[in-house]
This record gives sequence, structure tokens and C-alpha cells, in this order.
Amino acid sequence: MIWIAIRMLTGDPQKFFGLVFGIAFSTLLITQQLTIFVNLLERGASGVYNVSSADVWVMDPVSRTTDVAYAMPSTALDKVRGVPGVEWAVPHIRANASVRTKDGDLEGVAVIGVDDATLIGLPKNMVEGSVDVLSQPDSVIIDDVGTTRMFPDASPIGERLELNDQRAVIRGIADAIPSFTSTVVLYTKYSNALNFVPGTRNRLSFVLVGKADGLTSQELVDRIEAETGLRARTREQFARDGVDFIIENTGIPLNFGITVALGFIVGVAIVGLTFSLFIRDNIKQFGALKAIGVTNGTIRRMVAAQAGLVGLIGYGLGVLGTVGFIYAFSANPTFKGFYIPWQIPLISLVAVTLILALTGWLALRNVLKTEPASVFR
Repeated sequence: MIWIAIRMLTGDPQKFFGLVFGIAFSTLLITQQLTIFVNLLERGASGVYNVSSADVWVMDPVSRTTDVAYAMPSTALDKVRGVPGVEWAVPHIRANASVRTKDGDLEGVAVIGVDDATLIGLPKNMVEGSVDVLSQPDSVIIDDVGTTRMFPDASPIGERLELNDQRAVIRGIADAIPSFTSTVVLYTKYSNALNFVPGTRNRLSFVLVGKADGLTSQELVDRIEAETGLRARTREQFARDGVDFIIENTGIPLNFGITVALGFIVGVAIVGLTFSLFIRDNIKQFGALKAIGVTNGTIRRMVAAQAGLVGLIGYGLGVLGTVGFIYAFSANPTFKGFYIPWQIPLISLVAVTLILALTGWLALRNVLKTEPASVFR
């Protein structure tokens, strides 16, 4: 009987492909939008992810993320270094500035100053050059996304910039995770950053800390907060703070939520209407099956098989469409590092199952109410 149900479904190509299109479109919309949403949220933690060696971040109590921070006095570094369990502690400055290119254009950039001696705070990988170039005078390293924005048609190596009336020379390109706003990022030594950024009384944005052996990150966080009065966060906690800040202060969750909901509603509308038309056109065939003794339970299994086939094909096409979209735009700096978390296809599968269950149940009611004798009237 299952084979008969499949033949009934594929025997009407117009409705069959309409059902597949409805499921595929809903799956594509839900999966693609959720993928972009999750990856955009993770951009809020890019400043933390780009510093892989720090176990703990220490900051002023009012600081919230890497981009929303209040500077501390330089004495905060010595306080942190004096806490038991601190293996090492280095200064870290993050500030916004305007840079003037050789063509006279202005570009907003983020200047990140890393420890002069250890260079802790730089991204792990380099696209071009090495971290040793920062030993040269006035050197900066630009992130790869910033390269495509400021120098789309040429290599930035050797280019001179003007920062706070100071000369800066680009001598390397870092492979960094873009920020939420895709701001151009310039990395340099801490001592250089103090000159490149307009001066204020307090300049220290963060203290990056490495924990000693035998101590957990959370234990070190508790010690630092108790002894210094500063705010300390583990790497994972501070990354989560960046994500939470975007959720709480932007309309992104609401906008993407509406789009996903529309995808679900469109799927219900298209699949429900097409499935109802298919059942209505085949109501005599179902009545004939009931007349020869086919039970309602068998009818339910037949409709479930039809819905399952449509769902399997449509869901597969929708997920493949999302993969193709991510792959097609992978070279675009805006989509750098985008991936599909394994949870998102599962969420899409649940949504497709709900769409098919709802529309199948609505369409099945007419079949179950059909009297076998009506076929012979």
C-alpha cells in the first residue's frame, strides 16, 4: 500500500513538485537565516577569539565587551601581577581612531596594542609576513578583512598611514576573525599604540592573564576580583558577554526571528494548500481503497509515507541550498568564517516535521470522513 501511495503522489507531477518546492523553500529560509544569525552573534566575541593564549581577561568593573570598555590606570597591571596564581599578565589596549591614507581618505579603524615583549594579543595566524615585523619602527599589522576594504586592488604591504599625526607603516596581514561591524583592525606594539591613539589619562583597556598550573580559570577569576576590585572574566565568559551584548542591544534577534517565522508560515501555507488539493483530487481513490477493506490506520500510513517522501526530498534540497549559499559567498569578507552549526539542520528538520504533521493532519481529515459507498454514487 505504501508503494501505491507513492505512485499516487508522483502521478501528479505539478502537485508533487509544488510540495517539494514548499518544503525546500521553507528549509532554505529557516536554515540560511539561522546560520547567518548565529554567525553574526559570534562576531561579537571575535575580539576574544582572536586572542587564543589568554585564560582570563581583567578590566574595569563597568567594561562589558572588547568594544565597550573603560580604560584603567597603568597600576592595574601591577595589581594583577601580584595575585597568587597569575603565571603572566600583559597589557592590552583597544581603541578607535581615524586613519588617513596616502590618497587623503579617512577610514575608521580599531587600534590594538599588544605586549611589546611577548606580542600576546595578536591573532594566531598570519596571511602575509610574520609577527616579527612589529620590531621595526612604526610598524602595524592589518587584518585581512581590513585589507579588502582599504586596499581592494593592491597589496597593503609597505603602505604608509597617518594616525594621530604619527606615521604608521603596514608590514603584515593577520588572519583574524572579523568584528561585528567589520571594522578595519590595526595591530601594533603597546608602546606604539599609545602614540597612535589620542591620549587620555588612563590608557589600559585590559590585562590579559595566563593561569598557573593546578588552578582553574574560574578560581583565578575569583582571586583577581577579590584582591584587586577589578572585573575578571574567563575566556569563555567574556566571549559570551560579547554575544549577549548584541542580543540585548540590537534588533537582530527580533528581525531574524520574524524571518524564520515567516519561513515556517510560508511552508505551512504552500504545503498545506497543495496537500489539500492533492487529497481532494484523489478522494475517490482513497474511498475506493476503503471500499475494498483498507483501514483508516493504513490510510494514515499511506499519507505519512507521502509526506515523508516530500519532506525528505524538500529538506535535503533546502539544506544543500544553504550549503551552496555559504560556499558561494565564502570569498566575501563579510561572510568570512561562516559555517553551519550542526544544531541548525536539526532545528530545520523539526520545523519541516511540524509543517508536514500539521498539513498532513488537516488534509487527512477529509479522507477519514469519506464513506466508501460515496465512490459508487
